[in-house]
Amino acid sequence: MADANELVKLMKKAAVEAVAARKPVNVFFGKVQSVRPLKIGVEQRMQLGEAQLVLTRNVTDFDIMATVEWDTEKGKKKIRFHNGLCIGDEVVLIRQQEGQKFIVADRIGGGA
Repeated sequence: MADANELVKLMKKAAVEAVAARKPVNVFFGKVQSVRPLKIGVEQRMQLGEAQLVLTRNVTDFDIMATVEWDTEKGKKKIRFHNGLCIGDEVVLIRQQEGQKFIVADRIGGGA
């Protein structure tokens, strides 16, 4: 029975090591150091540039069509959301599998 338990433990350990070796998705925290060009420092270990970053709509300026009913105007209007990153913004990053790209998911706390 002891041999079977050891075998199970070894199999579990091998499975954990195999997953870790494939670099599964990981969450990191970073801080915007520059906007143009975009650079984000990650946990004082590395700096990511534009080529490594995938931005979500949560951290970019974007336009959207909305129906408005103000006293002076009615109808569909294009509205711009100024949601782009600023120097000092703290962000949540998700590393894609194999570690080639980082998705900038959102800001932490206040932000723009």
